[in-house]
Amino acid sequence: MASDKVLALNDANFERDVLQSDLPVLVDFWATWCSPCKAIAPLIDAVADEYAGKIKVGKVNVDENPSTPGKYGVRGIPTLVLFKGGVVVDQVVGAIPKSQLEALIAKAF
Repeated sequence: MASDKVLALNDANFERDVLQSDLPVLVDFWATWCSPCKAIAPLIDAVADEYAGKIKVGKVNVDENPSTPGKYGVRGIPTLVLFKGGVVVDQVVGAIPKSQLEALIAKAF
């Protein structure tokens, strides 16, 4: 079940919700046709619930919002990018296990 804590990000709200956020933000660049994106979706939802109040979690559909992925060099999906203070802290490409995702998130603190 999708978490209500995952932000629907797009080209219009990305700067406000990610770059100007007081909290670190984990962004999942994905597409509806992407099988690995579907595979990690439950993990993204779980992380949004688990880290609520500590980080924000959002998703950008790359087909509907081509500008933002282009700005950050997203070439493959899923791409997970961690932002802190409006700056990219780190990113990973592909479906990753929870342990690797938690290691990525830990870089925000």
